[in-house]
Amino acid sequence: MVKLFWAILKASRPRQWIKNFAVFAGLIFSGTLLDPTNQIKTFEAFALFCAFSSATYLLNDVFDIERDQLHPFKRKRPIASGLIPIPLAVGLALAAIAVSLPLSYGLSPNFFFAGLTYLTLQLFYSSYLKQVILIDVLVIAAGFVLRVYAGVWAIDAHLNVWFLLSVTSFALFLAIGKRRSERTLMESQAARHRETLLHYPENLLDILTSMFANSTWLTYAFFAFLQSPIQAGHVVTRFLGGFEIPFSEAKYLMVTVPVVLYAVMRYLYIIYEKKEGESPERVILTDTPLLAAVLIWAVLVLGIIYYLGA
Repeated sequence: MVKLFWAILKASRPRQWIKNFAVFAGLIFSGTLLDPTNQIKTFEAFALFCAFSSATYLLNDVFDIERDQLHPFKRKRPIASGLIPIPLAVGLALAAIAVSLPLSYGLSPNFFFAGLTYLTLQLFYSSYLKQVILIDVLVIAAGFVLRVYAGVWAIDAHLNVWFLLSVTSFALFLAIGKRRSERTLMESQAARHRETLLHYPENLLDILTSMFANSTWLTYAFFAFLQSPIQAGHVVTRFLGGFEIPFSEAKYLMVTVPVVLYAVMRYLYIIYEKKEGESPERVILTDTPLLAAVLIWAVLVLGIIYYLGA
């Protein structure tokens, strides 16, 4: 029984819950991080998306059981290895969805819509769309974007269009990098594990990787420059030698752009040199320079918004 419990936990992929921290973006960039009500709502949104994502991982492993059994790493997954029977995996996934969806509606109708859209996309992805070139990447990216905006809608916040564009570019960069690394890993065995990899020529993946790497930091730079201040008309005198300028003109978020640029360059190095982009969440947690860049960026953003903007 204990072995089955740990197998179910492993199949739920708690390590990938790190992606669900994207729901906190709305709380941070809306300037309401210190609001207790919005804090509770965002934590609820995080927990619900963990349930949503775990349910989709279980169903995905059921759809992919034959391919996973041929994969050098995925064959060890609990469902592919036979530790979890297929009926039990499906039952657990449906139960998680049945419990989570009503709770998500109670949190916010817009959040419910985001969750339902996410589940629908993932179901179609697992059953068919992962076999369609380019559409598979768009669906992967859409899942990340929906996480971010689910967090925004959960607290009824609003963020500008450049935020949406930077999030979308970042999601597409990760998705294309994932496919690039998968193709490198599988090489001649690609057809046995994921047929779509055969239709992704290396030069096409290289072009797309470069395109979305550039759009990621450029759209973020526009977002940082055009982001409205937390308090319009606030005057900042710190670090300016007494010279006062409106906070709306200070553009302090631009300080974080070099950090984002470095993170993009480091991730490109990981994809092409270390060949480890197949699992973005593992890369972020295990690559020390990249993790350091993420932490520095987070500290700078929080400091600028909640200290300089206070």
